[in-house]
Amino acid sequence: MQNIFLVPVNFSNYTILKKIFLGLKDIFPNRVFLSEAEIDHALAFSIERNQYYSSRLIAEAIPETAKLDGKVVMLAEFDLYVPVFTFVFGEAQLNGKMSIVSLCRLHEEFYTGKTDDELLLKRALKEILHELGHNYGLHHCRDWDCVMHSSSIIEQVDIKGGYYCSRCLEQAPEINLLSGAQ
Repeated sequence: MQNIFLVPVNFSNYTILKKIFLGLKDIFPNRVFLSEAEIDHALAFSIERNQYYSSRLIAEAIPETAKLDGKVVMLAEFDLYVPVFTFVFGEAQLNGKMSIVSLCRLHEEFYTGKTDDELLLKRALKEILHELGHNYGLHHCRDWDCVMHSSSIIEQVDIKGGYYCSRCLEQAPEINLLSGAQ
């Protein structure tokens, strides 16, 4: 059974990092670890977009996280993109080891100017579980109650469920094993 390593990249909000870490540990007891890696995020910065190219960050992190035996979720506070989208909440290697999630557009203040740390935590956990699902081979799900439902805007993150549907869990049984469910 694989472990999950949460790797902050140029991260400064240790309060939310701790809450995310503890939230993941609640979902996957004894399988989540906080780790460090020297990832040069500046190499992925696009001056034209004022964002960071998530695929490049994943590629840069592969050698830096090679020693970590399990899935790796990088957590960033800066804005991410891939060339075909204006932004992404995260990206993952399908059936792979690496993923990244950005909190930038998960903050409520990005949209309304109001701080809501509980909403940020819920959104972050949903997006981390979503990207981990891709790491375990899951594709986007049509079920709105499933965390694997695709989210291209923040309202879709808020509407979708906070865990995997039964069909997705059947396709990725290792997720149930990680969570301790039988």
